[in-house]
Amino acid sequence: MDSLVFSLNATVPVFLMMILGMLFHKAGFIDLDFAEKLNKFVFVVPLPVLLFGDLATVDFTQMWDTRFVLFCFGATAVSITGAAFLSRFLKDRSIRGEFIQVSYRSSAALLGIALIQNIYGSAGMAPLMIIASVPLYNVMAVVVLSFFQPGCSGRMDGTMWKKTLKGIATNPIILGIVSGLLWSMLKLPMPRILEKTVSNIGSMATPLGLMAMGAAFDFKKAFGKLRPALAASFIKLIGFCTVFLPLAAALGFRQEKLVAILIMLGSATTVSCFVMAKNMGHEGVLSSSVIMLTTLLSAFTITGWLYVLRVLQLI
Repeated sequence: MDSLVFSLNATVPVFLMMILGMLFHKAGFIDLDFAEKLNKFVFVVPLPVLLFGDLATVDFTQMWDTRFVLFCFGATAVSITGAAFLSRFLKDRSIRGEFIQVSYRSSAALLGIALIQNIYGSAGMAPLMIIASVPLYNVMAVVVLSFFQPGCSGRMDGTMWKKTLKGIATNPIILGIVSGLLWSMLKLPMPRILEKTVSNIGSMATPLGLMAMGAAFDFKKAFGKLRPALAASFIKLIGFCTVFLPLAAALGFRQEKLVAILIMLGSATTVSCFVMAKNMGHEGVLSSSVIMLTTLLSAFTITGWLYVLRVLQLI
């Protein structure tokens, strides 16, 4: 019973904030335009500041774990390859790019950090996990969406490559992580005034981001292209976790590291999948369906995975 209570305490508050966002939307306090602006604000300001604050105040030399970073990178690479192989069984080639992307690309930054913060009180090992996985997420998203673009022969576009690589280099989350790492490595002091300001700004990231996500949630879209959406959702929430979590445990990863790996593998598909798919000539229906389904179902699957890990005394 203690393990179940631990799991519910970790996940339920996160998803209650999303439900609160839905209620605010219904009440007219948060419309879709405001939710979109709120999402962008969280991505550009509070979330990078939160990551900066978590990293700048710790000893980087003690925090860095090469084995952990390599495992996260390797698991991400294998997951992308596996999703690409499974997409071969789809009859409709035009949705293969979307299928691959939504099957591997997690909401590691927003939902992941929210869950880890709720369990441990800080971002834990999430920044290192993001360093290992998010750049690869973005680069491979361009590859698969370009290669399987509807009406395209599979030729890569150099302009799109340059735009995406520039986007990765200027990504606010990556910049927040790099800034925090440099601050820690240079052992720069953190004055009390600056520390309090960073803490106040960073504390807005989780509640605002989750409410904005809930306000933008559309149940009707979850039923578009249902069969491939269900298949991709199963792969995203259960399939990769089943493969890599036992391996991670066997390699000795525990506590914050194992939870970060769980979030990387089994959290909901990020909303960025839909934005990128639409901007690269895809219909976007499959992407939005999987985002909706995984966001809804991850409340149960992540709770279940946390319960199993807790029972096995791994976290």
